[in-house]
Amino acid sequence: METTPNLKMPYILPSQAQKHVTHNEALRYLDALLHLSVLSRQYSSAPVTAQEGDRYLIPAGAADLWSGQDGNLAAFMDGEWFFFVPLRGWIMHIADENALFIFNGSQWQALLNPQPMVGVNTEADTYNRLAVASDAVLLTHSGAGHQLKINKNLSENTASLLFQSSWTGYAEMGIAGENNFSIKVADDSGQWRQALRIDRASGNIAIGSVWPTAPLHVEGPIRTGNYESGTLPDAAQSGAGAVIFIRTGQSGKLAFSDGQQWLWVDGNQPVAP
Repeated sequence: METTPNLKMPYILPSQAQKHVTHNEALRYLDALLHLSVLSRQYSSAPVTAQEGDRYLIPAGAADLWSGQDGNLAAFMDGEWFFFVPLRGWIMHIADENALFIFNGSQWQALLNPQPMVGVNTEADTYNRLAVASDAVLLTHSGAGHQLKINKNLSENTASLLFQSSWTGYAEMGIAGENNFSIKVADDSGQWRQALRIDRASGNIAIGSVWPTAPLHVEGPIRTGNYESGTLPDAAQSGAGAVIFIRTGQSGKLAFSDGQQWLWVDGNQPVAP
Protein backbone atom coordinates (compact mmCIF):
# COMPACT_ATOMS: atom_id res chain seq x y z
CA MET A 1 0.00 0.00 0.00
CA GLU A 2 1.47 3.32 -1.10
CA THR A 3 -1.17 5.67 0.35
CA THR A 4 -3.19 5.99 3.54
CA PRO A 5 -6.66 4.38 3.31
CA ASN A 6 -8.78 7.48 3.94
CA LEU A 7 -7.05 10.69 2.86
CA LYS A 8 -4.84 8.87 0.32
CA MET A 9 -1.72 10.61 1.56
CA PRO A 10 1.47 9.06 0.15
CA TYR A 11 3.66 6.88 2.33
CA ILE A 12 7.41 7.43 2.37
CA LEU A 13 8.91 4.15 1.15
CA PRO A 14 12.20 2.83 2.61
CA SER A 15 14.03 2.82 -0.72
CA GLN A 16 12.53 6.05 -2.00
CA ALA A 17 14.77 8.89 -3.17
CA GLN A 18 13.84 12.52 -2.56
CA LYS A 19 11.68 11.63 0.39
CA HIS A 20 10.95 15.28 0.98
CA VAL A 21 8.75 15.34 -2.14
CA THR A 22 6.43 12.71 -0.72
CA HIS A 23 6.52 14.34 2.69
CA ASN A 24 5.58 17.74 1.24
CA GLU A 25 2.75 16.20 -0.78
CA ALA A 26 1.29 14.72 2.40
CA LEU A 27 1.56 18.12 4.08
CA ARG A 28 -0.44 19.63 1.21
CA TYR A 29 -3.22 17.12 1.86
CA LEU A 30 -3.28 17.98 5.53
CA ASP A 31 -3.18 21.72 4.89
CA ALA A 32 -6.06 21.47 2.44
CA LEU A 33 -8.34 19.15 4.42
CA LEU A 34 -7.79 19.90 8.10
CA HIS A 35 -10.15 22.57 9.49
CA LEU A 36 -11.90 22.44 6.14
CA SER A 37 -13.29 25.82 5.10
CA VAL A 38 -13.90 26.79 1.48
CA LEU A 39 -14.51 30.29 0.22
CA SER A 40 -17.53 29.44 -1.92
CA ARG A 41 -19.40 26.81 -3.91
CA GLN A 42 -20.67 29.26 -6.53
CA TYR A 43 -17.74 29.15 -8.99
CA SER A 44 -17.90 26.66 -11.87
CA SER A 45 -14.42 27.59 -13.11
CA ALA A 46 -11.21 28.50 -11.34
CA PRO A 47 -11.02 32.16 -10.22
CA VAL A 48 -8.16 33.94 -11.96
CA THR A 49 -7.45 35.91 -8.77
CA ALA A 50 -7.01 32.82 -6.57
CA GLN A 51 -4.58 33.28 -3.71
CA GLU A 52 -2.28 30.69 -2.17
CA GLY A 53 -4.31 28.42 0.11
CA ASP A 54 -7.73 29.33 -1.34
CA ARG A 55 -10.18 26.43 -1.34
CA TYR A 56 -13.48 25.97 -3.17
CA LEU A 57 -16.23 23.37 -3.49
CA ILE A 58 -16.71 22.75 -7.20
CA PRO A 59 -20.39 22.73 -8.30
CA ALA A 60 -21.93 20.78 -11.18
CA GLY A 61 -20.97 21.94 -14.66
CA ALA A 62 -17.34 22.69 -13.87
CA ALA A 63 -15.27 24.02 -16.76
CA ASP A 64 -11.76 25.01 -17.80
CA LEU A 65 -9.15 24.05 -15.18
CA TRP A 66 -11.88 22.46 -13.05
CA SER A 67 -13.46 20.42 -15.84
CA GLY A 68 -14.43 16.93 -14.68
CA GLN A 69 -14.10 17.80 -11.00
CA ASP A 70 -17.81 18.29 -10.20
CA GLY A 71 -18.45 17.88 -6.47
CA ASN A 72 -14.77 17.77 -5.53
CA LEU A 73 -12.72 20.18 -3.45
CA ALA A 74 -10.21 22.45 -5.15
CA ALA A 75 -7.22 23.91 -3.30
CA PHE A 76 -4.78 26.40 -4.82
CA MET A 77 -1.29 25.57 -3.54
CA ASP A 78 2.19 26.24 -4.91
CA GLY A 79 0.69 28.01 -7.91
CA GLU A 80 -1.54 25.16 -9.10
CA TRP A 81 -4.85 23.49 -8.34
CA PHE A 82 -5.10 20.27 -6.35
CA PHE A 83 -8.35 18.31 -6.17
CA PHE A 84 -9.76 16.11 -3.41
CA VAL A 85 -12.70 13.72 -3.43
CA PRO A 86 -14.84 14.18 -0.29
CA LEU A 87 -15.67 11.22 1.94
CA ARG A 88 -18.80 10.48 3.95
CA GLY A 89 -18.82 12.35 7.25
CA TRP A 90 -16.60 15.27 6.25
CA ILE A 91 -17.72 18.59 7.73
CA MET A 92 -17.02 21.79 5.84
CA HIS A 93 -17.52 25.50 6.45
CA ILE A 94 -18.54 27.65 3.46
CA ALA A 95 -17.34 31.19 4.10
CA ASP A 96 -19.64 33.23 1.83
CA GLU A 97 -22.68 31.47 3.36
CA ASN A 98 -21.26 31.29 6.91
CA ALA A 99 -22.75 27.80 7.19
CA LEU A 100 -21.61 24.27 8.03
CA PHE A 101 -22.23 21.32 5.71
CA ILE A 102 -21.76 17.57 6.05
CA PHE A 103 -21.09 15.12 3.20
CA ASN A 104 -23.51 12.16 3.27
CA GLY A 105 -21.65 10.12 0.68
CA SER A 106 -23.34 11.64 -2.35
CA GLN A 107 -23.98 15.32 -1.60
CA TRP A 108 -23.31 18.10 0.87
CA GLN A 109 -26.16 18.85 3.29
CA ALA A 110 -26.56 21.77 5.66
CA LEU A 111 -25.44 20.57 9.07
CA LEU A 112 -28.01 22.58 11.02
CA ASN A 113 -30.81 23.03 8.46
CA PRO A 114 -32.58 20.79 7.93
CA GLN A 115 -32.07 18.38 10.79
CA PRO A 116 -34.35 15.35 11.21
CA MET A 117 -34.43 15.77 15.02
CA VAL A 118 -33.25 18.34 17.57
CA GLY A 119 -33.14 17.79 21.31
CA VAL A 120 -32.30 20.61 23.73
CA ASN A 121 -31.33 19.26 27.15
CA THR A 122 -33.34 16.12 26.35
CA GLU A 123 -33.66 13.51 23.61
CA ALA A 124 -35.85 14.00 20.55
CA ASP A 125 -37.51 11.07 18.79
CA THR A 126 -39.23 10.35 15.49
CA TYR A 127 -42.57 11.63 16.87
CA ASN A 128 -41.33 14.59 18.91
CA ARG A 129 -38.70 15.78 16.43
CA LEU A 130 -38.11 18.95 18.46
CA ALA A 131 -37.83 18.35 22.21
CA VAL A 132 -36.86 20.96 24.83
CA ALA A 133 -36.38 20.41 28.56
CA SER A 134 -36.28 23.84 30.17
CA ASP A 135 -38.01 26.04 32.75
CA ALA A 136 -39.04 28.38 29.95
CA VAL A 137 -38.84 28.89 26.20
CA LEU A 138 -38.49 32.42 24.84
CA LEU A 139 -39.80 33.38 21.40
CA THR A 140 -39.30 37.07 20.68
CA HIS A 141 -39.55 39.54 17.83
CA SER A 142 -36.83 40.59 15.41
CA GLY A 143 -37.82 44.24 15.20
CA ALA A 144 -41.56 43.91 14.50
CA GLY A 145 -44.23 41.36 15.40
CA HIS A 146 -43.97 37.63 16.07
CA GLN A 147 -46.16 34.64 15.17
CA LEU A 148 -46.16 31.01 16.25
CA LYS A 149 -47.70 28.90 13.48
CA ILE A 150 -49.26 25.45 13.99
CA ASN A 151 -50.28 23.93 10.67
CA LYS A 152 -52.18 20.70 9.98
CA ASN A 153 -52.72 18.72 6.80
CA LEU A 154 -56.46 17.98 6.63
CA SER A 155 -59.56 19.34 8.37
CA GLU A 156 -60.01 16.12 10.33
CA ASN A 157 -56.47 16.38 11.71
CA THR A 158 -55.54 18.31 14.85
CA ALA A 159 -53.59 21.54 15.31
CA SER A 160 -53.65 22.44 18.99
CA LEU A 161 -51.85 23.25 22.20
CA LEU A 162 -52.18 20.42 24.74
CA PHE A 163 -51.57 21.18 28.41
CA GLN A 164 -50.39 18.22 30.50
CA SER A 165 -49.45 17.33 34.05
CA SER A 166 -47.24 14.25 34.48
CA TRP A 167 -47.83 13.54 30.78
CA THR A 168 -51.63 13.44 31.20
CA GLY A 169 -53.66 15.97 29.23
CA TYR A 170 -56.07 18.24 31.11
CA ALA A 171 -56.71 21.10 28.67
CA GLU A 172 -56.48 21.61 24.93
CA MET A 173 -57.05 24.60 22.68
CA GLY A 174 -56.95 24.77 18.91
CA ILE A 175 -58.65 23.27 15.87
CA ALA A 176 -59.03 19.61 16.77
CA GLY A 177 -60.72 17.31 14.27
CA GLU A 178 -62.33 20.28 12.51
CA ASN A 179 -61.51 23.88 11.58
CA ASN A 180 -63.52 25.64 14.30
CA PHE A 181 -61.57 26.85 17.32
CA SER A 182 -62.39 25.19 20.63
CA ILE A 183 -61.18 24.83 24.18
CA LYS A 184 -61.56 21.47 25.90
CA VAL A 185 -60.83 20.26 29.42
CA ALA A 186 -60.50 16.79 30.94
CA ASP A 187 -61.14 15.45 34.42
CA ASP A 188 -58.95 12.98 36.32
CA SER A 189 -60.68 10.04 34.64
CA GLY A 190 -59.66 11.30 31.19
CA GLN A 191 -63.18 12.40 30.18
CA TRP A 192 -62.89 15.36 27.81
CA ARG A 193 -65.53 18.11 27.65
CA GLN A 194 -65.84 21.05 25.31
CA ALA A 195 -65.83 24.30 27.28
CA LEU A 196 -65.91 26.78 24.39
CA ARG A 197 -66.31 26.72 20.62
CA ILE A 198 -66.12 29.54 18.07
CA ASP A 199 -67.87 29.19 14.72
CA ARG A 200 -65.24 30.24 12.16
CA ALA A 201 -67.92 31.31 9.64
CA SER A 202 -69.90 33.64 11.92
CA GLY A 203 -67.62 34.30 14.86
CA ASN A 204 -70.41 33.16 17.20
CA ILE A 205 -69.26 31.75 20.54
CA ALA A 206 -70.72 28.73 22.31
CA ILE A 207 -70.20 27.98 25.99
CA GLY A 208 -70.62 24.23 26.42
CA SER A 209 -71.12 21.61 23.73
CA VAL A 210 -73.83 23.36 21.69
CA TRP A 211 -73.38 24.86 18.22
CA PRO A 212 -73.54 28.68 18.49
CA THR A 213 -76.60 30.15 16.76
CA ALA A 214 -76.17 33.60 18.33
CA PRO A 215 -73.17 35.82 19.04
CA LEU A 216 -73.10 34.18 22.49
CA HIS A 217 -74.85 30.84 22.95
CA VAL A 218 -74.71 29.31 26.41
CA GLU A 219 -75.69 25.73 27.16
CA GLY A 220 -77.21 25.94 30.62
CA PRO A 221 -77.92 28.59 33.25
CA ILE A 222 -75.99 31.85 33.36
CA ARG A 223 -74.96 33.33 36.68
CA THR A 224 -74.26 37.04 36.74
CA GLY A 225 -72.75 39.05 39.54
CA ASN A 226 -75.33 39.60 42.31
CA TYR A 227 -75.56 42.63 44.53
CA GLU A 228 -77.68 44.22 47.19
CA SER A 229 -79.10 47.71 46.91
CA GLY A 230 -76.53 50.17 48.11
CA THR A 231 -73.60 48.06 46.92
CA LEU A 232 -74.21 48.30 43.17
CA PRO A 233 -71.25 48.81 40.84
CA ASP A 234 -71.05 52.05 38.89
CA ALA A 235 -73.45 51.79 35.92
CA ALA A 236 -71.43 54.12 33.71
CA GLN A 237 -68.20 52.29 34.41
CA SER A 238 -69.87 48.91 33.81
CA GLY A 239 -71.05 50.16 30.41
CA ALA A 240 -74.37 50.16 28.60
CA GLY A 241 -75.83 46.67 28.30
CA ALA A 242 -74.18 45.23 31.41
CA VAL A 243 -76.51 42.94 33.36
CA ILE A 244 -76.49 42.19 37.09
CA PHE A 245 -78.74 40.43 39.59
CA ILE A 246 -79.98 42.55 42.48
CA ARG A 247 -81.22 40.87 45.63
CA THR A 248 -84.36 42.42 47.11
CA GLY A 249 -85.33 40.82 50.37
CA GLN A 250 -86.09 37.14 49.81
CA SER A 251 -86.05 37.47 46.00
CA GLY A 252 -84.35 39.53 43.36
CA LYS A 253 -84.45 40.72 39.78
CA LEU A 254 -82.20 41.43 36.84
CA ALA A 255 -81.14 44.96 36.05
CA PHE A 256 -79.21 46.44 33.15
CA SER A 257 -77.10 49.52 32.63
CA ASP A 258 -78.13 52.15 30.09
CA GLY A 259 -74.68 53.69 30.40
CA GLN A 260 -75.69 56.07 33.17
CA GLN A 261 -77.88 54.19 35.65
CA TRP A 262 -79.25 50.73 36.48
CA LEU A 263 -82.76 49.92 35.22
CA TRP A 264 -84.99 46.98 36.07
CA VAL A 265 -85.36 44.71 33.03
CA ASP A 266 -89.08 44.16 33.65
CA GLY A 267 -90.10 47.79 33.32
CA ASN A 268 -87.13 50.01 32.60
CA GLN A 269 -87.61 51.72 35.94
CA PRO A 270 -84.52 53.05 37.67
CA VAL A 271 -83.17 50.98 40.51
CA ALA A 272 -83.35 52.84 43.79
CA PRO A 273 -79.91 53.41 45.33
